[in-house]
Amino acid sequence: MKGKRGAALTLAALAASGFFAGCSVPGQTGNAAGSQTAGNGAQDEEGSGTIPGGPTVTYWCELNDNVSALYQNLGDTPFARGLMENTGVNIVFRHPPAGQTDEQFSMLMAGGDLPDVMEYAWTQYPGGPEKAISDGKIIALNDVIDAYCPNLKAYLESHPEVDRQCKTDEGHYYMFPFIRGDQDLTLSSGLWIRQDWLDELGLSMPETIDEWHTVLTAFRDKKGCTAPFTYEYNMSELTETLPFQYAFNTVKTFYVGDDGEVHFGPAEENYRAFLETMHQWYEEGLIDPDIATQQLDQVSAKVVSGQSGASAGWTGSRAGVWMTEALKSNPGFNLQPAPVPTLVKGDTPAMGQMDNLVTSNGGVAITTGCRDYGTAARLLDWGYSEEGHMYYNFGTEGVSYTVQDGEPVYTDEVLKNPDGLPAAQAMSAYIRGNYNGPFVQDLRYLKQYYVYDGQKKANDTWYVQDASKHLLPPITPTAAESVEFSSIMNEINAYRDDMTLQFILGTVDLNEFDDFIETLEEKGIERALEIENAALQRYNAR
Repeated sequence: MKGKRGAALTLAALAASGFFAGCSVPGQTGNAAGSQTAGNGAQDEEGSGTIPGGPTVTYWCELNDNVSALYQNLGDTPFARGLMENTGVNIVFRHPPAGQTDEQFSMLMAGGDLPDVMEYAWTQYPGGPEKAISDGKIIALNDVIDAYCPNLKAYLESHPEVDRQCKTDEGHYYMFPFIRGDQDLTLSSGLWIRQDWLDELGLSMPETIDEWHTVLTAFRDKKGCTAPFTYEYNMSELTETLPFQYAFNTVKTFYVGDDGEVHFGPAEENYRAFLETMHQWYEEGLIDPDIATQQLDQVSAKVVSGQSGASAGWTGSRAGVWMTEALKSNPGFNLQPAPVPTLVKGDTPAMGQMDNLVTSNGGVAITTGCRDYGTAARLLDWGYSEEGHMYYNFGTEGVSYTVQDGEPVYTDEVLKNPDGLPAAQAMSAYIRGNYNGPFVQDLRYLKQYYVYDGQKKANDTWYVQDASKHLLPPITPTAAESVEFSSIMNEINAYRDDMTLQFILGTVDLNEFDDFIETLEEKGIERALEIENAALQRYNAR
């Protein structure tokens, strides 16, 4: 692990000594510590604590798809049981029903019966994280970090750019962050294509939009694909990064332009050119006709069965799962990453997929429903200790990993699971390194997680030198700005999503694109850009 770290705390020993009893932060109060209710809408299933007499923390979070494939509750996993044993803290995990995270989060915020800690994309709180603090839903963590969190504090002090991404303009820390510990970890998804089919058809890896058209046409005509390129439009992460958009120097959301200002891709002409191509491909049967309604399982089935020859998504939880499943019946199946396409052969892409070092997902806030802030804070701070870092990324030594030549190496239980589980699912039983949470992600996890040739090539294939210049950092508008921004963008995003899909499907003619931009302006996109640009200026001045 790079950078200075504070001394790890042995929470089990502290708990046994009664150290946590009555811990709180002066001047802040809440409900009784260890409240057992997570509020309205939580699933009935809950993991049970394992430490007799230990303090209890209620922990609300979305259940990762790879975990839910095997467990109904995070508390049932070996990871959670080990976390409780290592920290001496009982954790009652509560999860919203699948697909209802935002709805149930809103119900919790409105109901007032809050769990102790909540894992959520807090920048999406109506009004932003500063508003969540002023609304009395979560606490500012500055005093808590100073009092109880030597590990997180040391990491932030030695990583100023990460520190800047973890707080509001007012200087308030509001979450225990998920931190990508290396730039290589910020490249997580992109285009995938059947290399074995390219070889069979005598085609080269497509590098331009025209070459992609040629390849997808061949997949349709010569391989009998009913959906040459498939993906699900309603997958939020993919919706924000529509495939092929970067070739047209556009995105479906906000980005930083060459002028250093925030822009909104759909309000610009490049977005029209992108939509024209996507509509043409859809009309020609090159794009899956079911993109509007299908879910991940349908996309996966089409890729694995050969109904599709290309898709987009994450290197581990998509490409890795697809490869594992397809190779069971087709040993020649070879999925490879495709580079970010351009319009002109030989051009270098200006934009590409990249995450910030601190992402909005996986951040854990302490709510005002938690009176025993000390227990909650020390539990969460453990993830940033040396011991906790190893546990979150690699699990339990001798079970999920061993140490070879001083380096952690995953066992066959994880990488060659005896039950035939994909690595993504087997890993998720023992670690959180392959998704997110309150810890620093370790590059050494990634180098082992990517077991297939195509996975190992993905980061280098997708890397775009200037991508970071256009990436909007985790800015935080003021509470007042955020309320106004949310009101504007909730309407604009819904309109954008609907119209983008209709333009691609052809239910609305692209001759109406000027009317689309005019409607965006009427709905307040210029004011939203003013707010974003003001927030970016304040962020740059932190």
